[in-house]
Amino acid sequence: MITSVEKRNGINFIIISSLLTLLTACSDKKYVVDVDNIKSTEIKVERSFDFAQLTRGGQLFQKNCARCHGIEAQGAANWQQADADGKYPPPLNGSAHAWHHSARILKETIKKGTRYLGGNMPAWEGRLTDRDIEDIIVWFQSKWSDEIYAVWHKKDQDTRP
Repeated sequence: MITSVEKRNGINFIIISSLLTLLTACSDKKYVVDVDNIKSTEIKVERSFDFAQLTRGGQLFQKNCARCHGIEAQGAANWQQADADGKYPPPLNGSAHAWHHSARILKETIKKGTRYLGGNMPAWEGRLTDRDIEDIIVWFQSKWSDEIYAVWHKKDQDTRP
């Protein structure tokens, strides 16, 4: 008989494996991660935010982003296919591809939106400050597992000059 913990661990393994596979598809740089040997106790990444920043980010996300990306940043149910309005907001909670993008790209996407790329996300530049945007990013990154955050952090550091 499979316990709920074993079932959850199995589901987490499948999700992390899938996400790490997608990571290599979105980048010219290849990050090889041995998912079988990842243990959360082995990954030490200090997240650089505080409770006040997390609270601000959550409030701003609910006010400005949740309508499309969901209240828990889970995205549209079938986010890879456009809905009736032509939208397909992806999850930002670590279960899709947002963590494949550097901090610079995440900030730029929020500022400029995606309409100029043929997407539907509006530009938030002029409506959200740089601090607001950073707080929102910190909030949705707080939903990422330590493993996902560690891979993102390494990739983000590698993209910096």
